[in-house]
Amino acid sequence: MALDESNKNEESRVNGAAGKATILKEHIVEIISDSGEGAQKCGQSFGAIVARMGIGVWTVEIIPAEIRPPARSVAGASGNRIRIGSDQVTNGGDETDLVVAFNEQVLLGRIHSKELKQGCAILLESMWREDKDPKVAKSYAEACEHLIAAGYKVFEIPMEEECLKIVPDPRRGKNMFVLGMLCSAYSLDLQIAREQIALTFAKKSEKVVKANVELLEAGYEWADKNLDLKFEIPAEKSSTPQIVVNGNTALALGVLASGMEICAMYPITPATSASHYLSDAFESVGGVVHQAEDEIAACAFAIGASYAGKCTVTITSGPGYSLKQEAIGLAVMGEIPLVVVNVMRGGPSTGQPTKTEQGDLMTTIFGSHGDAPKVVIAPGTIEECFYSVITARKIAETFNMVVVILTDANLATSQQPFKRPEFDEAWLAPPIDQSAVPEGAKPYDWHPETGLARRFIPGQPGGMHTLTGLAHDVHSHVAYDPEINQQGMRARSLKLAALQKSLRPPEVVGDREGELLVVGWGSTKGAIEEAVARLRDEGRKVSSMHFAFLSPLPPGIKEVLGGFEKVLAIENNWSDDPDDEIIDESNRRYTALATLLRSRYLVDVDCWSECRGTPLKPSTVRHLILEKLK
Repeated sequence: MALDESNKNEESRVNGAAGKATILKEHIVEIISDSGEGAQKCGQSFGAIVARMGIGVWTVEIIPAEIRPPARSVAGASGNRIRIGSDQVTNGGDETDLVVAFNEQVLLGRIHSKELKQGCAILLESMWREDKDPKVAKSYAEACEHLIAAGYKVFEIPMEEECLKIVPDPRRGKNMFVLGMLCSAYSLDLQIAREQIALTFAKKSEKVVKANVELLEAGYEWADKNLDLKFEIPAEKSSTPQIVVNGNTALALGVLASGMEICAMYPITPATSASHYLSDAFESVGGVVHQAEDEIAACAFAIGASYAGKCTVTITSGPGYSLKQEAIGLAVMGEIPLVVVNVMRGGPSTGQPTKTEQGDLMTTIFGSHGDAPKVVIAPGTIEECFYSVITARKIAETFNMVVVILTDANLATSQQPFKRPEFDEAWLAPPIDQSAVPEGAKPYDWHPETGLARRFIPGQPGGMHTLTGLAHDVHSHVAYDPEINQQGMRARSLKLAALQKSLRPPEVVGDREGELLVVGWGSTKGAIEEAVARLRDEGRKVSSMHFAFLSPLPPGIKEVLGGFEKVLAIENNWSDDPDDEIIDESNRRYTALATLLRSRYLVDVDCWSECRGTPLKPSTVRHLILEKLK
């Protein structure tokens, strides 16, 4: 059964390993199973293999809301979505072209979520047709009938049966058999796949590696003989070394590269894997990962370490950030450099721990008792996750401020290749200055124009003073005098203004004037820019501007906004639908970025958002823009 091609793909044919292969410009693949069956590892390995071949790739983890949902449940799909293409891939794309499912229930969950392209190819584990439980067998048979009737191309695959020929427990090997099938279907280099398995299971025994290679080869051979699916995505290997990591690993690598030596954290989804990576690697370069008893203690530990002279990072997600707020206020008042990473997830409260959302922007900028100015940076790509940490440390130590990096579950778990960073000594902090403090120097000798003051390090001769979270004067003496309190507030605020003067205006993708400007921040970058590029190819006067700095907002923004007839903010946080019956201009709630821009620049910035817990799709953005242009 041949697979129909989407309009985006070329329909030429070349000879493949098992017949003819259809040349594709891009394709989206999903591998889904119950939790614990290895679909995520299969997807990550598939992504790494295509990246090593020079094919563009972006992977997105599919994570169920529960840690271990019941087996064979519609809401329990666990796995990976992999978008591959001839060119650079910057986001998870639109609907899926081919899906491998270990049972029909997780597959139905993806169909109900409207994640699969109508008529896509489905490679489905066939063992359930003969299941001992008649209800299971009936459910499977009925699902297959409905899928075929709905136009999907269903291939029933005897995965369990084939894996049993090699391993006694197919649940621990089926994923590598599937990897082999996909390598065959997409004409991938089998030797590179073998090498990737060796890397994936490097900490296991040779016996485990050998068994998984055999499963890979068996899947490849079975697909070559039995599947009428053969594709090829032409690509050239990069001339520069690349790495393929997810956003959390990129953050951890950024911590290593920045010269920070301490990470204080408490485990929380979806941020934990960043500290897991550091736990494995940090000690080898002299770093320390401190797992505290709770989020508050982790932040307090980080502040103490930073006060002692070591700029420290604490990594968390939304609920943990809320718990850190009071301690963050102490760092602001004491002017202690601190880097905080908030990997955002669905909220409020426990919300959706495994899903993506951009709901923490306002609380990050303004969420404090009293005025507590902080720098807020939001990387938009995996590569930017790496470099944002280096930037954050530099700003934190230069301005003696709290710098918050906002990523989200989409960036945290997605993988993308990017140019291997070449280490630069300038990334690192200079040695701690322990020389004697000049006579007459004050702990908070605020500069009248910038608010900056020299950082005193404990142990410096002549630098003894009492650090306090209370309002204080330039000598760090507790003070309740109205003028002194006003002076301290002014100095801390001026730091943001001083930093803003050093920033560059955001880049405009497209012309600097036209019908519509789309603005966004964080992980929506790839989807927005792809949609805008499509529309510009169609002749529409549309541009986009993406924000990396949210506090302070960079200069030059008002001039850019003024060059367009309409401005539209697109985000993954809440905003009211103006078409709802009860909503009008007097009560409508806008997205976070739209609210910031409207209040700052008095420009009519419209907005659209969704909180579905899934990454934004380019086709969704394109549709929204066309509607806005009507």
